[in-house]
Amino acid sequence: MTLGQNQEAFSRDLVALLVWCFEEGYEVRIGEVQRTPEQQEIYIKTGRSKTYNSMHIKKCAADLFVFKDGRMLASKEEMQPLGNRWESLDSLNSWGGNWNSFKDVPHFERRA
Repeated sequence: MTLGQNQEAFSRDLVALLVWCFEEGYEVRIGEVQRTPEQQEIYIKTGRSKTYNSMHIKKCAADLFVFKDGRMLASKEEMQPLGNRWESLDSLNSWGGNWNSFKDVPHFERRA
């Protein structure tokens, strides 16, 4: 699968996740999707990221800020249903809240 095809699959799954969120009563604010290598370097230096291989650089990741009843969900436990839904859409989808070494709860990506 080409990078372009992975980007298209990521976009389709992101839309599916967003529709599901709205149907379940969540509100969503989309954060960073595309990121430059220069911005990634800054994030690594400041501890906000641990990798130079960010899926944001490949346009296959999005940070989602999710609200329920006017309150932003921040914990892994609160966001777990969204992470489960995301990962159920495709075996290449990964949610940052399920990572072992570095938790990134708002992060939803497709490994491309």
